[in-house]
Amino acid sequence: MSNSNIHTFVICAYKETPYLEECIESIMAQTSVKSNLSGVVMYTSTPNDYIVNVSEKYNLQVNSGAGGSIGKDWNGALATVKTKYATIVHQDDIYDVDYGRTIISAFESQENRNIVFSNYYEIDEKSNIRERNTNLKIKSIGLKLLSLCKSKKYQRRVYSFGNFICCPAVSYNMERLRDFRFDEDMKMAVDWDAWERIMEVSGNIEYIPKRLMGHRIHSESETTNNTLDKNREKEEYQMFLRYWSKPMAKFLMKFYTNNQKGNV
Repeated sequence: MSNSNIHTFVICAYKETPYLEECIESIMAQTSVKSNLSGVVMYTSTPNDYIVNVSEKYNLQVNSGAGGSIGKDWNGALATVKTKYATIVHQDDIYDVDYGRTIISAFESQENRNIVFSNYYEIDEKSNIRERNTNLKIKSIGLKLLSLCKSKKYQRRVYSFGNFICCPAVSYNMERLRDFRFDEDMKMAVDWDAWERIMEVSGNIEYIPKRLMGHRIHSESETTNNTLDKNREKEEYQMFLRYWSKPMAKFLMKFYTNNQKGNV
């Protein structure tokens, strides 16, 4: 890893996904990787021959740790980072070539940014871009409102209507968030909880309106599985209760659960 690296892509590998190599190739093609601004490593809590073979093919270092939850995996992944900035890469997703360079530029332009995140598009199991549904359009509106509201009070009020930020589109300022940890007990609303807590600490968040990564929707994803067994619904209801009374939280959930159908 070059000494000029200021950013790390940590690819979280889990079991034997057929999308891992496509994900890695999108990271290796990054302009920030080719210019030595970014390094690339892998992290797994499920070490196996498949992950080892893929990592050797692309000459990537693999770090492993104890699993148990999404939050624990993400905490383990960030613990391996030695650079100022980091992106937790989800193994099923793909990133446009300028994602890393654009993220780094946003961080470097203002030192007090805790997280920087981009807009995104969805892809299917064959990597075709999915039509932008109502759910994505609503999220884009929410993200735009977040970017317009510079006051944390109003950013949090916007966020009280739902989780608009796509987790794999987020990058972290590790120097400013050195004490931050994901909730290891949550199964689905881990990211919503994280962004809400990060909004409360000193510093800012920054939204890049460009669609710089592709989030894959497929039948084997954790999002789909947790939507089907109602874990997602339970945790999202608890998140709404942080902002609203029970009647209002239940009212909002009626609309929110309809949007979940886009992930199955």
